Amino acid sequence: MRDRAARVCFALTALAVLIGLVTQLFVTANTSGGFFPDTTSRTLNVFAYFTIQSNIIVGVTCAMLALRLDGGSTAFRVFRLDGLLCITVTFVVFRVALAGLHDLHGWTAFADFMLHGLVPVLCVLGWLAFGPHRTLTPAVAAWSTVFPLAWLAFTLIRGAFLDWYPYPFIDVVANGYGKVSVNCVLIAVFFVALAAGATALDRLLSRRSEPSRR
Repeated sequence: MRDRAARVCFALTALAVLIGLVTQLFVTANTSGGFFPDTTSRTLNVFAYFTIQSNIIVGVTCAMLALRLDGGSTAFRVFRLDGLLCITVTFVVFRVALAGLHDLHGWTAFADFMLHGLVPVLCVLGWLAFGPHRTLTPAVAAWSTVFPLAWLAFTLIRGAFLDWYPYPFIDVVANGYGKVSVNCVLIAVFFVALAAGATALDRLLSRRSEPSRR
């Protein structure tokens, strides 16, 4: 019964990601103007956002868990943790720094709700309830920092060539490298703290679930 509930939870999370992504791509493709004038470049640029990449990681890992509930390989555990941490950072940073910057309506608001609201909540609750737990180690936590650091490096290098950045707090043109560096350090510290907290919580949840398993 618990396995069935877990599969349903993971499948619903993956479905929410798919719906949110398809809606966002549809909205972007049908929006004129902006930094990227043509439809193709504007639509492809959607994948440059940390929010989108975080949702993709969550969607893929949850779809895999819906099919197979165990923790899988070390690489899978890293990406599972990446999805959990990145979507949490996405939720928190959006609520703190980005929410309210734009007045959204219609399908744009729906996509925003799915990608910034529903998916993070489903992902975190799904992990707390169904894990899989007993899969996180200091090595897995350390490897989970590679993706966000790679995204940040790519974004800053790309932005230097295009003079375009996906988020205001890493916009070097508007803020300068000094302020952007401080913002990046703060987010990195938050990410590392989340990774350490998730690893510790994973151990606690594993211990609490042992009596019920026995």
